[in-house]
Amino acid sequence: MVWEAIAYDSRSTLIVMRGTLMGQRHVDDILRPHALPWPARSPDLSHVEHVWDQLKRQMPSCHSVHDLELAVNDLWAHLPPDNIRCLINSMPDRVAACIAAGGGPTR
Repeated sequence: MVWEAIAYDSRSTLIVMRGTLMGQRHVDDILRPHALPWPARSPDLSHVEHVWDQLKRQMPSCHSVHDLELAVNDLWAHLPPDNIRCLINSMPDRVAACIAAGGGPTR
């Protein structure tokens, strides 16, 4: 599992978690040391879900976990800050779309 966080003018380091990540390990190893307060839980309202969508579209084919880790770190390091700012600036429209959808999925 890979964890990260974004803000308007910055991003966290990428945290790579090996092995199975169950609820308590997620809280102990990621949320408490890196992410308090917790991020939004709705994928439609989570900026980082949209960042991952962008990164997945650029992901090269990988033949090992090591290659995958290198590729993800490279894509993350070269993610343009304007992409993050655009996502954050789009929040009012995404909130309105979520409300219009009655809390259901949005486009």
